[in-house]
Amino acid sequence: MYIGTSIFLIAVGAVLAWAVTAEVAGVDVQTAGVILMVVGVVGLVVSLLLQTIWADRRRRPAEPEVVREREYR
Repeated sequence: MYIGTSIFLIAVGAVLAWAVTAEVAGVDVQTAGVILMVVGVVGLVVSLLLQTIWADRRRRPAEPEVVREREYR
């Protein structure tokens, strides 16, 4: 799950939890919204954690390239 998907789940969950007043038989819409928000927050934390871990690996300085002149005889 990436950052965009996590933010989308948080937004949809917030709409379901606080803005929707409709009732569906057998489903509590507000509870489904809270579950989506929790899943979105967990996904966002995991995405940011993985992104920082991989960013540290990319920051290593590259080996300097040694350029030697050709020897002519």
